[in-house]
Amino acid sequence: MNSNLAVAIGAALRAGAEILDVYDSEIKIEIKDDRSPLTEADRRAHQVIAKQLSSTGIPLLSEEGKSIPYAVRREWKQFWLVDPLDGTKEFIKRNGEFTVNIALIDKGKPIMGVIYVPVKKVLYYGAFDQPSRKVDQVEPAGAGSTDAVLQQHLSEKLNGNAQTLPIQNGRSNYAIVASRSHLSPETEAIIEEKRKQYGAVDTVSMGSSLKLCLVAEGKADLYPRLAPTMEWDTAAGHAIARYAGCRVYQAENGRELEYNKENLLNPWFVVERPGLK
Repeated sequence: MNSNLAVAIGAALRAGAEILDVYDSEIKIEIKDDRSPLTEADRRAHQVIAKQLSSTGIPLLSEEGKSIPYAVRREWKQFWLVDPLDGTKEFIKRNGEFTVNIALIDKGKPIMGVIYVPVKKVLYYGAFDQPSRKVDQVEPAGAGSTDAVLQQHLSEKLNGNAQTLPIQNGRSNYAIVASRSHLSPETEAIIEEKRKQYGAVDTVSMGSSLKLCLVAEGKADLYPRLAPTMEWDTAAGHAIARYAGCRVYQAENGRELEYNKENLLNPWFVVERPGLK
């Protein structure tokens, strides 16, 4: 396995353990300047990821450490783009639909992505030199887990349980995955358009970056996101979808989503799996 990918997966599993430690106790919530919630889990996950990824010598941009001037980061050829806890609202609701997102960006494109779902113990990953995969029953790595133990666990799971994406599931209807919290009128219009085109259309509601994973996995054909997101929300899922044969493109012009812009807000975008339906 690519050494950077191995480090990123290890960082995600260690962050997952920190998140679950907070998840299983009383959750204290702060409100950030942009009115979004922040928990101790966000901070602890960021700290452990930053520590783990520092061994690569590649700079890091994280939601919980995002105050790096554009004049500095525009010089980066490669960097880690991280959301330590994507789906904080889902975390607070305790519905399990939150993730750890780690992506490697090269010249504005995601060339590696890792998404870990701590409650479900599911790992998704993909990179430029291999197809995207899904692995079940991957345990989080607590503070007492040595690197050797972690690598042994990963070796067993990745060699024995990894499924290449997409996974054929026998569904027949066109499927659209939509946000549980951000279903815009524009998205509703797309769903209605697909109903006219295909007849029966299934819709799936899901939190966090799992929406991109569902398209990558083949459980959905389309994920239109016609509402605000930030670069760290999508980069890891973009890489996984990309190396699972999907397109992630701007809704306005059809060009691939780009990263490390001066304004880190994403334009409206679409994730599409061609050929399944």
